[in-house]
Parts: sequence; structure tokens; C-alpha cells
Amino acid sequence: MANKRNPIEVLNDEYRDWLRQLKANIRSAQIKASIAVNEEMLILYWNIGKDISNKKMDAQYGSRFFEKLSRDLRSDFPDAQGFSETNLKYMKRFYQFYTEKMLLLAPDSIIRHQLGDELEKTLFVIPWRHHVEIFTRSKSIEEALFFIEKTKENGWSRAMLVNMMKTKFFETQGNTVNNFSLTMPKNDSECARQILKDTYKLDFLTLYEDYEENDLHKALEENLIKFLLELGTGFAFVGSHVPFVVNGDEFECDMLFYNLKLRRYIVVELKVVKFEPELVSKLNFYCNAVNHLIKDDVDKDTIGLLICSEKNDLVAQWTVENSREPVGISTYELTNIIPAVKNIFPETSEIENKLGPILHRNRRNKRK
Repeated sequence: MANKRNPIEVLNDEYRDWLRQLKANIRSAQIKASIAVNEEMLILYWNIGKDISNKKMDAQYGSRFFEKLSRDLRSDFPDAQGFSETNLKYMKRFYQFYTEKMLLLAPDSIIRHQLGDELEKTLFVIPWRHHVEIFTRSKSIEEALFFIEKTKENGWSRAMLVNMMKTKFFETQGNTVNNFSLTMPKNDSECARQILKDTYKLDFLTLYEDYEENDLHKALEENLIKFLLELGTGFAFVGSHVPFVVNGDEFECDMLFYNLKLRRYIVVELKVVKFEPELVSKLNFYCNAVNHLIKDDVDKDTIGLLICSEKNDLVAQWTVENSREPVGISTYELTNIIPAVKNIFPETSEIENKLGPILHRNRRNKRK
């Protein structure tokens, strides 16, 4: 009985014609890549995803279609890294994610066409691996475009992007309780609102099991400084526990930053307690102290940011409405505390105490 040929090997002329054209497109893109590597590659991936989606060959031939397409492409382009089965599937998802989400966003075909032109200009500006993280993790096109823009604006690494997505940066950014619209010009108010978050999710604090409040405060502080600097929104770290001497009396704030976009100092106070209205009074004082003692004429008025373990939003809002200084109130959330490993090795004195009698006994036995 004659062996039946595998149906995936008996593909029609349409596939072979398309494969020939696809190989020509790849060669063309590789030539242009020396001029604009990332953009050309993304356009190529987009168009491959578009072809796979529109031709529906994967639906016709099943999952082995991607296996064959990958094999055919890599036989002609052995040095290319992007034509694995997995990556080809990602290309299809890349195209479908934005086109399907855009269909829901704009059912009208004319508006959709206009949005599509703008969308393609926006998409081809960040690395492919960043894109994969974005379209596989985002729930909406708005969220995806938000992270594309933030990645481009701040130069986020892929690890930083993933961290921002895990901490729900899209949902929480700009939602901090604040009085910025009452105390700053509109542009500054909007910029400050976008920079600051309602909740700072701080990961992987290393603490001993019997840690005290000061240990937690220090670990949170170090984690928060790292987080804000990696955020890439113009934060520069001035110092921790910055002292202010006012007519002989000395005070210090927890952290002091400078934001290059806002041209303002930002005093950050971190409290491991629930928000209380009186905490804002001290923060206002620190902001005034920075304005009088540190701020230059080119700098704008200082912003205060109070970060607590929890807050009643209404109490916080009523409190900041009465503040003359620009103040925001946020919370922190701990997602992981890693127990610190105490030193498992004994001190030198312990070793000497334990080994001393043994060594002395051995020497005595040898003399015998």
C-alpha cells in the first residue's frame, strides 16, 4: 500500500507564490536594515503577521503550518534569528492584537483607516522583544500604546518594562491624591500627575524575620529610590535624610529628588503607618525649607510626596485641599519579603574555643 503524503507537504500554488514573494520581501528588508534596523524589521514582522492572518493558512493546515514556514524561511536565511515557529506565531498575534482591538475602538472604516496609519507610525519605534511583552500582557490597545510611549520616552529596558506592567503602572499612574491643579500651572500639574503613582509596588525586600520598623523603613527607602530612578521620568536623587538648619534648629526629610522635566525638587516622606492629616503639615514645612534653603531662582516651587502604608482617599483629599504647597499622597504595597540569611559560619572566637581543647589533646597524645 502506497504511503500517503503528509498534507502539510502538498501545499497549493498560492502558498508557493506567496513564499517566493515573502523571501523577496525578506531580502529587501535585510538590505534596508543597515539604515534603519529596528523599524524595517518591525515593518517586516507586521507584514508577515498580516499575510498569515489574512491568508488564514494556519487555519487551513493547522499548527504544522508554522513549522513548515519556519523551516522554509530558515533554509534560505540561515543567519536570521527571527523566523522560529514561536516568533512567527508572535508576528501573527502582533498584527491581530492591534487590528482587532482597533476594530472595537473604531467600527467606522474611514476612522479606522486613519487610526491605522497613525498606529503604524507609533508601533515601529521600540525593540521587538518589548513589543512581545506589551501585546501579550496588555488588555487594551490604550494600555499597549501607553507602554510603547513610556518605553520610547524613558528608554526602559525589557526587564524594566515587564516590572512596570506587573506593578499595574497603567492603572495606577496619575491617580495619586493631590492638589496639583490648585497649586501649579496646568502643564506642570498634568506632568506631575503623570509622573507620580497612587500605589508603589515594591518587590523583593530582604529582611530578617524579626525585623523592626526601622529595618522596614530603610529597606523600603532603598527600594523606592531604585524604583524612581529606573522609572526614567527625569528623577535625579539628591540624598537621603537631607538636613535643614532653620535658625539653629535641625530637621531632615527622608528623601530629596530633583525632577528635570518639572524643574522642581520633590521631597519624599515615607511612613510605615496609615495616613494621618498631621503628616502633611510636616511635609509642607520640608517643602518650604527646600524653597528657602536649596531652591535656585531657576527652579519652581517644591513638590511634596507622602507615601504611607494605607490611606483613606477622602481624608487624604480633604487634607491636601487645604495645603498651599503642591502635595501628593500615595501608598506602598509589599509584594515579596525575602528572609535574610543570617551568617551560618561561626565567629573566629567560637572556632578557637571549640578547637582549642582538641588541638591541645592531640599535641599531648603525640608527646606520649
